[in-house]
Order: sequence, then structure tokens, then C-alpha cells
Amino acid sequence: MKKVLALLLALAMVLSLAGCSGGGDETAAGGGATSGAGGAEETSGEDAEEVKDYSDYTIRIYSNSNSTERATWLINEARDAGFTISMDDNSVISGDTAAIQAANENKDGDLIFGLNETRWSQLVNGVYENLSLIDWTPSWAEEVGEYAYPGYAYGLVIQNILMLYRTDEYGTNGEELHFEHWADIVDCGYTWYRQGKVGGTTNSNINSSMLYSFVDPDSPAGGISVDGWKTLWQYCQNGVFTGDDYGFDALNRGDVQVSTFYSSSLYGNIDAAAESSEHPLLGTLEPENWDLVQIDDGTYYIAEYIGILDKEGRTEEQTEAVKAFAEWFGSADVQAAWGEEFDSYPCNQAAAEILYPDGVPSIYTLPNFALTEIEGTGMTYAEYVAEHSSEWTNIMTNLGFYWADMNSPNPEPDWDNLDWATLTQAAS
Repeated sequence: MKKVLALLLALAMVLSLAGCSGGGDETAAGGGATSGAGGAEETSGEDAEEVKDYSDYTIRIYSNSNSTERATWLINEARDAGFTISMDDNSVISGDTAAIQAANENKDGDLIFGLNETRWSQLVNGVYENLSLIDWTPSWAEEVGEYAYPGYAYGLVIQNILMLYRTDEYGTNGEELHFEHWADIVDCGYTWYRQGKVGGTTNSNINSSMLYSFVDPDSPAGGISVDGWKTLWQYCQNGVFTGDDYGFDALNRGDVQVSTFYSSSLYGNIDAAAESSEHPLLGTLEPENWDLVQIDDGTYYIAEYIGILDKEGRTEEQTEAVKAFAEWFGSADVQAAWGEEFDSYPCNQAAAEILYPDGVPSIYTLPNFALTEIEGTGMTYAEYVAEHSSEWTNIMTNLGFYWADMNSPNPEPDWDNLDWATLTQAAS
């Protein structure tokens, strides 16, 4: 598989230098859904003369999808494709909040990719005073389906939050778990893992999933009913925190029976599960001793997008280079190579077909309530989360959710006598 993708990526790099800067009807860098083999047959010597090198301009990128491995891979592959990029790894910028704040403060960015619907809805709607997006439509725009802010930003990677459980003697002993809502975990009768801090993208997405069934636009408690906060407290109070960054390791060791994790990296973690456990999870696409909890609501998806910033002082030629890079990076062949390298699932369906010719993995077929419209608000749930996320963080921080020391639990709040107007504000 990797050899095939390597060939496709190499072809995409050649095609990306053909000088098309994105949008319109002409064939662009990477060529949308065009297969690598077909592109190779149609490339002629005359076409090769049109190859353009954009490396004179250094494209400044901000992203939270910037592990050292990802940043290094992208810098090297972009260079081979004729682009020079500058991108901080996560030793400099860690997390979506840090990435977008740095871009807003530094005012030197050409392009942002990563983040999620929460941040992108804020960016598109002008929440950040120094950040605005140019009008841009890549040739592969239709390949990403609903994951688009048309004219502004387009999906790269789909990721969602999963609830997993063991089906063996370290779990439910074959009993199937089926919930109506994510929050039903607090009544499931099994031990579950919960995180040990409020912040972080994955943690926030877990909270968004837990709170979904308690949305109340009229509630002073950040648009969530008080029952929702009570339930989330039970999730913390009765859950198990083992000191791991995420829930996979605790489930893999058999410390808990139910846990949460994010979709990208799941199969890679299971493939390597025996390296860190005497009772590892077994089977990837065909699980042997684990399964997904079936939840009627579905799950909270995030899509990481790419958009081009309106940078003051950038020339038309430089903007052309930025568009050409974005066109190349989001193309099917490059996104398939990125997905193969980093165990992620592309928004670009042509890329997904390259990665998974036998069909979409089950973890990506779950219903997506992030894009469900909240009645009476005119907002999707992802937009609702963006509207209230700072209030939720303040509530959890002020009340002491997610204590890290399991031996010293925080006292449960007096729910009937809380000043929500104060609790939704940042602590002074």
C-alpha cells in the first residue's frame, strides 16, 4: 500500500508544479479525483515545460496538526514539490487554541490548516481581529462534501471521538453496550476512563459529546441544563483516571472496561497494542476482544480544514504560490499519502478510495451530530459549541472538574445555589 501511495505522491508532486494556482476548471496541482496512473499517461513533454517552481517564497503556515513527524514530513514533501514552507512543530505551538492565537498575534501567516469546526466557524465569522480569509475554491472542493465553508476553507482530515469497550473477561464478557446518549456511560454498570484535565482538543470534544443531549439555549449555565453539569460531574467522580494522556492505554491494559479515544491513530495503536500490555486489544478492522459502544446519537466529528489568510503586503505572485501549495496539499494523492503515513481519514473522498478501496472503516460511518442543527438557534452543534466553549471551560475550571489526583476528589458543587453568571466567566 505504501509503495503505491509513494508513487501517487511522487506523481502529485510533479503535477503540482504545472503552474495552476487553484480554483477554476483547469487541472490543478494534484488533480482532484484524477487517478495517479491516468495522470501519468496524460503527462507529455510539453506539459513538463509548464512546471513552475514556487520555492522563492517561504509560505508561513500555522497548524495544530504539527507533531514533529508531521511537520518534518510536510516540509520535506513540500520542498520536493517545489514549495518552501515554514511551520512550527508542537514543541513551539501545541493545540488549536495556541495555533490560532499565535497566527492572530504574529500577523505573518499565509495559511492555516488543522483546527476544527469550532475554531473555523470563529475564523470564518471574523472573531479574530487580525485574521481574515481570502476567497478561494480549489479544484477538489466537491470531493470534500459537507466539510466545507464554501469560498473560505475546505476539509482535509475527518476525526471523531469514539467510545470503546472490551468484550473479553477484562470487559463485559460478551455483553453488547448500546446507549441512547454519550452521557449514559454514567449508568452503564462498568468502569470507565476519564481524562484528568479540562483543556485539550480531544478532552474538549469528549465534553462536547457528553453535553450534547443536555443542550438548553435558555439555560444560564452556558446553554447547558444543570442536569447536564450534574451528569458530567458524575462522569468525573465515578470515572477512573490512570495518568495516561488518553483512554486507549488504560483500556488496553485492562484497567477499565469502557473508554474514549479519537479515531485517527486507533488502528495503529491496536496494531502495536501488545508492546505495552499483557492483555492487549486484538484485531483492527475486525475486532476480536473490543467493540464500539453503539450510541444512537452518533458521535462528535471534527474536520480539520485548510484556508488561506489575507496577509498584508503579500504580492499576487506570492499569493499564487500559497494557493498552489493549498491546492497540492489538499489533493487526493497527497491526502492519501498523508492519511497512510499518519493513520488519518481524509475528507477528500477520492483520497479515501485510494486508502480504503474495500470500503469505509466502521469508525467513520457513525452518525455525525456535530453538524446537526440545534432547534431555535440556526446553528449546528459545532457552531453552538464554538458559541459557548469559553463558558464551558470557565464552568469546569471554576467548579473543579477533572481533578488529577484520584485520592483527593473535589467536593461536589451545591447545584441549587450556584451563581452561573459568575461561573461562566474566567476566574480572576
